[in-house]
Amino acid sequence: MDIARVHHDNTLTILEKQRIKHKTWRSILQHRLKSSSLAQESASKKRFCRLSIEEIKQWELSLERLLSHTYGQAAFKIFLQSEFCEENIEFWLACEEFRKIKSPAKLASKASRIYEEFIRSESPKEINLDYHTKDSITQNLQQPTYSCFSGAQNKIYCLMENSSYPRFIQSEFYKDLCKVEARKGTYLKA
Repeated sequence: MDIARVHHDNTLTILEKQRIKHKTWRSILQHRLKSSSLAQESASKKRFCRLSIEEIKQWELSLERLLSHTYGQAAFKIFLQSEFCEENIEFWLACEEFRKIKSPAKLASKASRIYEEFIRSESPKEINLDYHTKDSITQNLQQPTYSCFSGAQNKIYCLMENSSYPRFIQSEFYKDLCKVEARKGTYLKA
């Protein structure tokens, strides 16, 4: 086989994979937008979710702005999946839900699930935490409070803010999303 042809074929494969990846990101985001909107809409009404380019551009201002928007969370999670670190946002979101729980019994149950899923060594979605933070959480699980995951959640937020978020804003995925919405001059339909 000719080495130049193999190189050419590999280059085409890489370019094709990149095109597919961008299409896949858009498709996944559209699907997630649709799924979350459908879950929220009443059975008797059809509604449209409007996500303007101005809203998307607001995500550049801070991670807080990005995470305060449902579709920003979805887009960021898709990006993190492409970097194989989606457990960070999943943990952060689980902690946000945890703080909204009213029942002490449900609080203990949810604390245990969060620990098993994200904190326990070799758990399916183990997040990167130091020994002291993990140990503190383990001790707090005896009598969980709303703040038992706060230290870990803050560390993961800082990790995302300083590492993943800047890469997201500079990513082709985010730039593509901005270009598509700017070009359409319309809104994402959910």
